[in-house]
Amino acid sequence: IESLRALIAVDGDWVPSGSDQSLYLRPFMFAKEAFLGVRPAHKVAYYVIASPAGAYFKGGVQPVSIWLSEDYARAGKGGTGAAKTGGNYAASLLPQSEAYENECDQVVFLDADGNVEELGGMNVVFVYKDGTLVTPESPSILEGITRDSILQLARDRGHRVEGRAVSLGEWREGVASGDIVEVFACGTAAVVTPIGLLKGKDFFDEQPTGDLALSLREELTDIQYGRREDTHNWLLRLDA
Repeated sequence: IESLRALIAVDGDWVPSGSDQSLYLRPFMFAKEAFLGVRPAHKVAYYVIASPAGAYFKGGVQPVSIWLSEDYARAGKGGTGAAKTGGNYAASLLPQSEAYENECDQVVFLDADGNVEELGGMNVVFVYKDGTLVTPESPSILEGITRDSILQLARDRGHRVEGRAVSLGEWREGVASGDIVEVFACGTAAVVTPIGLLKGKDFFDEQPTGDLALSLREELTDIQYGRREDTHNWLLRLDA
């Protein structure tokens, strides 16, 4: 936190003031020592990237199309999937290219048991017709802060929230039967985006969209930009 305070004190003029604009901050570390071998680093370099960012969606939020990766995995149980590491990004690049080749915006991964994990850069949330929000739970899923915030706001509204395994079959059958009434993804950059299509090698499933995802997105961004009271004390003010 102190490194962020120091950065903003120097580069505060880079904070944009337009609607839905922000200064994106990304702390990161890498090994920095004269050593050739395989072991944990004894010395690291710590930096913070600061980049002005505009609205993620040009012209408003639109549902995204998702490609199901059946040949690749982002991470495995016992690995580093729950950590923000560069290797996790590297593992998602080839399947993301496959998604683009199939005219999809993002890729979704399954675990070894056929359960839904997450997108290349976002968590997944399913909304059931009884109002319950279900999000996949797995030791190889990154515990997204945006996901936690969205689920808390849903609880505040009286929605039940579950974290559990969700199979691909449950997803597809739930949409087909009408038991799942909304599917959306959430992450730092996009905040919340509806999922409008799930596409695989031999199927093409349109996804139901509704008002809850966009309503939760509006509430969270209102809190982030100071337009709504922060009742959970999530915000930390950094003065330039």
